[in-house]
Amino acid sequence: MHLFNIYRVSIVLCASLLVCCSPSKKLPVGAAPHSIHALRFLGEKDVPYNLPYNNTTVGGLSGIDYDAVNKIYYLISDDRSAINAARFYTAKIDFTQRGIDSIYFTGVHELLQPNGASYPDSRKNPAHTPDPEAMRYNPISNQLVWSSEGERIVDTKDTVLENPSVITVSPDGHYKDSFALPPNLVMHATEKGPRQNGVLEGLSFADNYKTMFVNVEEPLYEDGPRADVTDNNAFVRILKFDVTSKQNTAQYAYKLEPVAYPASPTNAFKINGISDILSIGNNQLLTIERSFSTGRLSCTIKVFLTDLTEATDVTNQPLMNAGKYFTPAPKKLLLNMDNLGIYIDNIEGVTFGPDLPNGHKSLLFISDNNFNAFEKTQLLLFEVE
Repeated sequence: MHLFNIYRVSIVLCASLLVCCSPSKKLPVGAAPHSIHALRFLGEKDVPYNLPYNNTTVGGLSGIDYDAVNKIYYLISDDRSAINAARFYTAKIDFTQRGIDSIYFTGVHELLQPNGASYPDSRKNPAHTPDPEAMRYNPISNQLVWSSEGERIVDTKDTVLENPSVITVSPDGHYKDSFALPPNLVMHATEKGPRQNGVLEGLSFADNYKTMFVNVEEPLYEDGPRADVTDNNAFVRILKFDVTSKQNTAQYAYKLEPVAYPASPTNAFKINGISDILSIGNNQLLTIERSFSTGRLSCTIKVFLTDLTEATDVTNQPLMNAGKYFTPAPKKLLLNMDNLGIYIDNIEGVTFGPDLPNGHKSLLFISDNNFNAFEKTQLLLFEVE
């Protein structure tokens, strides 16, 4: 999601991260752990602002995924073809338990339309301009899947309605297919369906790539209000898709935390929503909540362990009754990055990486700098315990 380029004020955070020290068995390369007790921060590496690479500007990195077979990372940019054509990068990231040694880019590919053409920017054709947010690699099909938030602009001058989408492409960016969109994700000029910039923010494969989960970042209009600084029962949806049929098979309610801090001034922009998800198997997901308030430079990032097993399928019902007629997915806080004692930017992507030398799994986060000199493209490394 594009956070507005608003002046933000930073603070110094001095708490320490508490972690559990239980032993862990070594996992196969590329496998997700089936349980997570704690996350231990190992280090940070920043990509230089407006780094040039192969005639493109690196920035807006909104999703990251690790290809364990080829030992590369895929990073999607949310550039809406404004600076360069919509695209994704491949990269190598080297790290140990002492931290991140280096990140270097190895390739860049355009995301192409079904006709093989580049996507237009909003000046040329706003109804067909993508808003890339998440990307995952499927080693079984050797294809990538990526999500776009679409667009919803309703004003007196013009109305632009572009539906969100989930699209499969080849490793070089050529269009292959798309997933069927359920009716409640269709954009409307009335206050029904998705909000602008609050739709398909994260996705993750599960069940040995037979299932894909996709999350809506903010509540649909009919599901209730956006998150606020007090608890107002803001519910979003996590959608389950069958990878073979590309059909939506279930939807689950997930309750957002309140916005972490008041905005300054109080009526200025603020948000909390799910910026990415990551499956760990057995109907469990890591859910990343990203909160931002005008007046603060840093974001508050909370990582939850979420279990969909007992959650109600809410495909055909609105979520405004505060859980009275449905059971939302329970969640458990694993990490609040405010407690790390470092500046945390606009975290939008997460992936498991290769095993660390001690056999524990690595977990990497990437931030979207919105192509803003006051923000960072920040890579954070954690050890899974």
